[in-house]
Amino acid sequence: MAKNFTRLMVNGQSYELVLEPQWTLSFVLRNQLGLTGSKEACGEGACGACTVIVDGRAVPSCMMLAIEQEGKKIETIEGLFKQGRAHFIQEAWLEEYGAQCGFCSPGMIMSTKALLDKNPRPTENEIKEALAGNICICSNYEHIIKSVKLAADKLQRRHKYA
Repeated sequence: MAKNFTRLMVNGQSYELVLEPQWTLSFVLRNQLGLTGSKEACGEGACGACTVIVDGRAVPSCMMLAIEQEGKKIETIEGLFKQGRAHFIQEAWLEEYGAQCGFCSPGMIMSTKALLDKNPRPTENEIKEALAGNICICSNYEHIIKSVKLAADKLQRRHKYA
């Protein structure tokens, strides 16, 4: 029987995988590639814990079939940590105490990255809108909003000195 290979581009690396047609992107990232940063909680696309970036858009990976992602650029939280250094968004999360239990943080951070990639100077309302698909059961929203604002400030400083 011929195997059907799917090629996924995740964090800049190409993977050739044999996938079942019903497997979600979340399942494949976690169970086939060992990228466990994004969490699967609701399995319905309602909580945002599994958020990754696909072709520049923050999306719930539990609602996407992995085989349909061939040829798309997929970014996960693991892809932000480069050369032994945290991404400036992750640094902002640490500095502003954006994470309490940390379960929602990877999805929140990926939603933040998608926002800042498109809008480096978001208003508070734009931040809230971008994070509307992410739920924090610790109710740490005040610190999360501060974390996004600090990340935007860090981004502005990076562009100023670049």
